[in-house]
Amino acid sequence: MSQQTLAFLHTSPTLAPLFTALASELLPDVRVLHFVDESLIKNTIAAGQLEKPTMRRLIDLVGSTFDAGADATLVTCSSIGPAVDMASALHDRPVLRVDRPMAEAAVARGRRIGVVATLSTTLAPTADLVRRIAAEQGKEIELVEHLCEGAFDAVMAGDGATHDRIVGQAITQAMAGLDAIVLAQASMARVVDALPPEDVPAPTFASPRLGVERARDALKGLAA
Repeated sequence: MSQQTLAFLHTSPTLAPLFTALASELLPDVRVLHFVDESLIKNTIAAGQLEKPTMRRLIDLVGSTFDAGADATLVTCSSIGPAVDMASALHDRPVLRVDRPMAEAAVARGRRIGVVATLSTTLAPTADLVRRIAAEQGKEIELVEHLCEGAFDAVMAGDGATHDRIVGQAITQAMAGLDAIVLAQASMARVVDALPPEDVPAPTFASPRLGVERARDALKGLAA
């Protein structure tokens, strides 16, 4: 059998090294391609919501990954998740949301779930996804949504320390008493890794590793 190919579709080039490392660890025999289009997230932020032109662009880009030889595509941005669902419906090959496995894990963990984000345009679709998965499973949940004001602007200005401090405070203080915590952006995972375990009030789920594991499962299914 020929070597399988996994495409990562990013809205920021800063995520490519993280997913390259995860792919090297979890998918050492799979060829990896990275596609980046910053307009997807920048236009969504500017509009305050995911708009139809951005949805169409995402769908076109997913098609481009398959034209380039991908067997499956993992979209690594949660802000454009609804467009990923549309793209998935239009293709016979796997088109995966990076945040779905994380949301599924959180719903399985408990009823009171916190969602932390640095962008309102990411917070809303991630919270909606958690609610949808709970509904699919017939489970009642209580969601606590928290927007980390100022964190995104800080990281965009190159001040990663301020971003990490704001997110860390949200996790350790605003999420007390919950059964599970969902980190809406892949870039937030490093913050939890740096916190003392005793300061994290609940099991915390980030999308990168779980997303790549789901892509690994999808590729295995294609090879079966």
